[in-house]
Amino acid sequence: MNKKPVSGNSHKASAQPRFHQSARELQAFGTVTSMQPLQLDEPVRLEMSEQLNQLLADTMTLRDLYKKSHWQVAGPTFYQLHLLFDKHFGEQAELVDTIAERIQLLGGVAIAMAPDVAEQTKVERPPIDREEPPVQLSRLLEAHELILRECHEFAKLADDAGDDGGRKIPQEQEDHQDHQADGQHQLELNV
Repeated sequence: MNKKPVSGNSHKASAQPRFHQSARELQAFGTVTSMQPLQLDEPVRLEMSEQLNQLLADTMTLRDLYKKSHWQVAGPTFYQLHLLFDKHFGEQAELVDTIAERIQLLGGVAIAMAPDVAEQTKVERPPIDREEPPVQLSRLLEAHELILRECHEFAKLADDAGDDGGRKIPQEQEDHQDHQADGQHQLELNV
């Protein structure tokens, strides 16, 4: 039985990271690839990706606003709000993932980094300071209202384009946003 000679160019696989690597970008933000098996024209996928990235930036900001409120809440309703804010943070995190995955499916590039999100979001930036619970709740409600308006706009775009998969995103968002906003409004009345 003959042994095969070992090639000089064979390398062992290594789990060691290779530091200081760089390469060209694979796809520019704000573009869509045509490699996706969707029956949607490129201009439609581009418009839907742009709208979804706005919704994504605002949902990421709302998610982070919940975590800020969770960490900074104070007062007699601390425990209830602390738990509620953390629960809603987790729900927003799930929505963020759903939106980003839809952008990828459309062939787009999902916004991902906090500085980029901060530049694009329409949600008003809160101060770094701790605020009273009624102010926290008011900020959260305003962010929910903004996102609900964006969901309605995106739902119309998805309907007009005949994108059934895209229509599920605003519906899921609306369900969560309405539920969370209703809870916030009830708390605001009691705080």
